[in-house]
Amino acid sequence: MTEDWKQDRIAAAHRGDNPTVIGRLPEAFAVIGDVQWLPGYCVLLTDDPAVGRLTDLPRARRLAYLESVERLSTAVEHACAASDPAFRRVNIEILGNADPFLHTHVFPRYEWEPPEIIQRPVWLYPVERWSDPQTALGPQHDPIRAAIAAHLHDQT
Repeated sequence: MTEDWKQDRIAAAHRGDNPTVIGRLPEAFAVIGDVQWLPGYCVLLTDDPAVGRLTDLPRARRLAYLESVERLSTAVEHACAASDPAFRRVNIEILGNADPFLHTHVFPRYEWEPPEIIQRPVWLYPVERWSDPQTALGPQHDPIRAAIAAHLHDQT
């Protein structure tokens, strides 16, 4: 399988070609992250690539998107807490500095993280973490992915 879907993740999600999609939510697609150095890391992608920021959405659609953020973060929290007793919390971030479309990062945080980073933003981890083949999404992440999907489904 090629990774052409990465060139336009949203269009690929609409076509059913984005293998990271774990669920469809109002105004968004829930996807598992390409890297899993924080197991359970997910992203909520807008379903409309023309939407660059949260404020581009009319109020009703904005609230629907934020409800989807809440649903994904709750699913990640429940799945990660059940799979790792060192789970601490979930961090939620809407940044928009690199990708031109609305998306939200959902980062699980753990007690086993380095002490100099555990209470700081994940962006302080070395940049190499984002391309480390050791933690790239793969079949070994199927259990946490399935658990998040199940928790998403249970909320409907």
